[in-house]
Amino acid sequence: NKPISESIAEVEKCALMMNYYADAENILKPENIESEFTYSEVHYVPKGVILGVMPWNFPFWQVLRFAIPAILAGNTVVLKHASICFGSGNAIEEVLLEAGFPEGIFQNLEVGHKAVKEILEHDVVKGVSLTGSGKAGGEVASIAGLNIKKSLLELGGSDAFIIFEDADLEEAAKAGAKSRLQNCGQTCTAAKRFIIDEKVEEKFLPIFIEEYKKYEIGDPLNKETKLAGMARPDLADELEAQFNRALENGAEIIIPLERISENQFKPGLIRVQEGNPILKEELFGPLGMVMTAKNDEDALQIANDIPFGLSNSVWTQDKARQLFFIDNLESGTVNINRMTSSDPRFPFGGSKASGYGTELSLLALKEFVTARTIVGN
Repeated sequence: NKPISESIAEVEKCALMMNYYADAENILKPENIESEFTYSEVHYVPKGVILGVMPWNFPFWQVLRFAIPAILAGNTVVLKHASICFGSGNAIEEVLLEAGFPEGIFQNLEVGHKAVKEILEHDVVKGVSLTGSGKAGGEVASIAGLNIKKSLLELGGSDAFIIFEDADLEEAAKAGAKSRLQNCGQTCTAAKRFIIDEKVEEKFLPIFIEEYKKYEIGDPLNKETKLAGMARPDLADELEAQFNRALENGAEIIIPLERISENQFKPGLIRVQEGNPILKEELFGPLGMVMTAKNDEDALQIANDIPFGLSNSVWTQDKARQLFFIDNLESGTVNINRMTSSDPRFPFGGSKASGYGTELSLLALKEFVTARTIVGN
């Protein structure tokens, strides 16, 4: 159900990342450390075989985002993809072979989730990278920890999108709607909580609603379609249940979440008050939450008062205000006057329940290596 335009954009983004790493500085060459010793070096040694446990929502991007830096660092990769993405895993393996990667350096395993424990416990596997839910991340990290193996987790998020009166409201509304509804809302870094300063709410909200309503269900094979459907009916069931729980706990409907088929919705928008249990959950579908802030400090408190810490977006022209949020937001990424969109040049990762470790940028090249010290005369 992913619109063809978004599918093409995902593949193009993968190519952009591959080009970035092809041209990147080699930060893994031995480093000389100034000292009194003859041998005074640090060598970066690959750990070996790394397991990737990857989800369905970006079936090419998330795999390659993990695999390419790991391979460039000298490791080999085995992939356990989502069960509905075995074809994507095979396609990635074939493309890498066609590009000249050595046979066996990347292997797609068509196995179920129950096989992850056995694979990770195998002596040949030295680490794991998982992108997925908090539940899956906790289970995999526990297995890795018991076996003293490195793990990297990229988990869920409930990103804040904070709007102040000095923002470009038209641009913020467009970016906010896109951030919430691209990939039918099934994105960990999507804006999910729209925190609007009370001084601008009356002006901004109608503009935002107008942009939000432009996302209508269409044929995913039509390049003009921006919204199709969710990946599976059970995921749609869960989103509908979350919507109802939010209402039971005092949320108010701004735009109703209207189910029109087993996996399709007209996007919904609800007003949520602090203390609503839904704020502790991740909404993985076309449903957004609106909250009102009294001032900067209140907006910060609302933004940080969740278990997650993946990414946030702040819309203001005030430099002092920008720096206040840069210094105090609890997230791996802070965006200023832009929606979250990962870029291979910049580190990507979360804090709190959103995981740990770094993907993308040059830093990712050192995630699955051992820094070996060589010292003496």
